[in-house]
Amino acid sequence: MNDEAPWVRNYQPGVPATIAIPDEPLTALFDRSCAVDPNAVALEFFGRRTSYGDLSRSVARAAGWLASVGVRPGDRVALVLPNSPQHVIAFYAALRVGAVVVEHNPLYTAHELAGMFADHGAEVAICWDVAVPKLPDGLRRVVAVNLLDAFPPVKRLALQLPVPKLRATRDRLHAPAPGTTPWRAVLAASPVTDALPHPGATDLAVIQYTSGTTGHVKGAMLSHRNLYANALQGAAWMKDAVDGREVIYAVLPMFHAFGMTLYLTFGILKRAHIVLFPSFDADLVLDVARKTPPTVYCAVPPIYRRTADRAKERGVSLRSARFCISGAMALTDDIVELWESVSGGLLVEGYGLTEAAPVALGNPFWPTRRTGTIGVPFPSTLMRVVDPDYPTRDVPQGEPGELLLKGPQIFGGYWQAPEETALALLPGGWLRTGDLVTVDADGFTTIVDRLKEIIITGGFNVAPSEVEAELHEHPDIAEVAVVGLPGPTGDRVVAAVVTRSGKPLETAALRAWAKERLAAYKVPREVVTVPELPKSLLGKVLRKRVADDLAARSAAQSAAPGA
Repeated sequence: MNDEAPWVRNYQPGVPATIAIPDEPLTALFDRSCAVDPNAVALEFFGRRTSYGDLSRSVARAAGWLASVGVRPGDRVALVLPNSPQHVIAFYAALRVGAVVVEHNPLYTAHELAGMFADHGAEVAICWDVAVPKLPDGLRRVVAVNLLDAFPPVKRLALQLPVPKLRATRDRLHAPAPGTTPWRAVLAASPVTDALPHPGATDLAVIQYTSGTTGHVKGAMLSHRNLYANALQGAAWMKDAVDGREVIYAVLPMFHAFGMTLYLTFGILKRAHIVLFPSFDADLVLDVARKTPPTVYCAVPPIYRRTADRAKERGVSLRSARFCISGAMALTDDIVELWESVSGGLLVEGYGLTEAAPVALGNPFWPTRRTGTIGVPFPSTLMRVVDPDYPTRDVPQGEPGELLLKGPQIFGGYWQAPEETALALLPGGWLRTGDLVTVDADGFTTIVDRLKEIIITGGFNVAPSEVEAELHEHPDIAEVAVVGLPGPTGDRVVAAVVTRSGKPLETAALRAWAKERLAAYKVPREVVTVPELPKSLLGKVLRKRVADDLAARSAAQSAAPGA
């Protein structure tokens, strides 16, 4: 039982070892939060505020429209949206009709989106109008979202002025999307309805695409119960956060599992005032902080550094920020010290993965926290450390092994990928994370290596095999291996290539070519032409050898005279 686990004694006093999870869907959580105080602020976007009552009515209208165009329980509804009020409404509207939300990064290329749409089969997409041209052909319905519709009227009117800078901003945020249904028409034409039946607690709620634990992009299936459980676990961890009183800054994308849980489920559960940022901009964050100070600011290390540096430069107080969790990459002592010098609480590191909805471990908001570790398991979460070659065999405490997780937040498998699911989920519901860790006697866990070869850059996962598959299409490349090398914001994506001619490839030219096929964060930052790639006896490229060779080469160049 979790109550008997050694790590529980290091929890902040009052945090329970286990939690109860209601037998109800996320839509019940949403309805209950909206009903407590309909006049309370739910969302803020560039200064425009939406109450919980108005949010509830908009969700009901959008759900009514989805039902009227034939969306039925189990159908997939694709969202291709940045953080915005429309994203929140679309998420809960799709769930309200029993559909399955499929989140997509609006910066994905048409090629990337085509592969995902072919996999999940959604026929209805709700898409930022700027990204509509990248959607695949043949969709039954496309709803185009104009972000400017959610701006305050004064700001929206200002963007219509014939000023080059304002025109450029308007063009970045909005583009005509002929042949689509405008989002504003969805809300205007649909009556408020509460007649739709709720989905079940165990029904599929979200398909979240991830490189996963095995390195191949696939859709993780998360049920209503998985997501509800993780929201409750987060609420238990932040036990001093007050319902209806917290201000959460949504600086991470909601199409990412971390942002989805922080804002769309945990934030709504806590009836928080959620300030939405379509992309991170430190100056914009600090402008808002002067008027609406944040109390919950969860992010990744580079965002903490940039925000703290700018706060010091501008003299903006962040003392209101009491609850701060860092994820996605290692949190270093210098960032902790910098952030805690400007904020009002502890900055603690957590650990998660999409397959865990996503958070599974965290450092306590208490002096027992240990910077440099990923903390201890969340309430109702169990862990084991096993021999990666024999995952039924636990390793002795303190020795490195693969981290296994079990709990109510663990996903049900990969969409239409039973073989991949069987590799990730062991009998008994244990999830293989692919991360090599050590655990001390108190349960504090430290990542020492990644068995999987996922590259984490800027908080996003990059599957080397996906990037390699695209680069293989380049006419000058005979062989390629993609690896991650340490950089200032996590790993740098680096490609080692063998060219058909033997002549070096220019990094800039290959990057320009790759940007047409891959999201920007997946495009290699550096291209190194090599005579050959190291291979196993079976002919498999040895990526770890490639990474070691490239790291040694980089170190030698740095140490060379005049470098």
